[in-house]
Amino acid sequence: MEKADLEELRGKVPCNAVLEEAGFALDLKESTRKAIKYRRAGEIIIVIHEGKGWFDPLGEGKGDVFGLVEHLQGVRFVEAMYEVASLVGFVPSEPVWKRDSNDRAPDVSIPERWSSRRKPWRGSATWRYLRDARGLPERIIRTAISTNVLREGPHGSMWASHTDIDGAVTGWEERGPDWRGFASGGAKVLFRLGRPDGVRLCVTEAAIDAMSLAAIEGMREGSLYLSAGGGWSPATAQALRDLAVRPDAQLVAATDANSQGEVFAGRLREIAEEVGCDWLRLTPPAEDWNDALFEQVREGKTGKVEKGLPHARRPRQG
Repeated sequence: MEKADLEELRGKVPCNAVLEEAGFALDLKESTRKAIKYRRAGEIIIVIHEGKGWFDPLGEGKGDVFGLVEHLQGVRFVEAMYEVASLVGFVPSEPVWKRDSNDRAPDVSIPERWSSRRKPWRGSATWRYLRDARGLPERIIRTAISTNVLREGPHGSMWASHTDIDGAVTGWEERGPDWRGFASGGAKVLFRLGRPDGVRLCVTEAAIDAMSLAAIEGMREGSLYLSAGGGWSPATAQALRDLAVRPDAQLVAATDANSQGEVFAGRLREIAEEVGCDWLRLTPPAEDWNDALFEQVREGKTGKVEKGLPHARRPRQG
């Protein structure tokens, strides 16, 4: 097949089609418009570049649609080419992302865009989303508002700020009933809630999870609740190193109870070993801390979690 024909074929079949045909399911909760997550048993594939590319967050695999077939089926390029050709015309299901076009002004800086949005207030759309849809108690919402880490997003969504070591806003996580993403043009560093000088550093994968864990623990003294925003950038790693070098610091890997969460926990342990601080794996008793919060609320136990949780464990030494 000529190169031009391969390019045409590559453009006709998105990676999403290959994954759906192979039995992968879309994970809408963990997807963004620019990075759509698919799961099959313990496998995870992230589709990027509007369906033209993919990568395996738990391994080294990445590439185009042909490489995806080779990766999944263990075949050579020729076989992959014919498999892709058989999917021409297959239309995969795709989430419909909704976003307010007014929030995409490229000529306005990240800090200016952040400052232009209102803080949530009691009864506002964002307040109701956090309290009713995500189960966060009002005291945690008030604390987050008072420490200036939340803003009203469009269509009842929430903006949760990421900041650098100097406290400057670099971007924000966006979560809402019909939207999940990160600030266009922004940079993931860390969402921070709690004592700025805290030495118990609880690292989660999302701001909602950081606030949920804070609610479960009743804002445990000396704790700083953090979120990497579902990513792992060099800036995030450096920000964690800067925090972990504090005297008596403990890096708590409070990531999700799944394979991706374990990968993140491993990276946190590497940082702890690198800087020489204490390390602890704190596993949510559900898929993530927001799910765990709903369970705690149903059982009437919110705010009563202390040290010695059955799901908290230290790694084996050596």
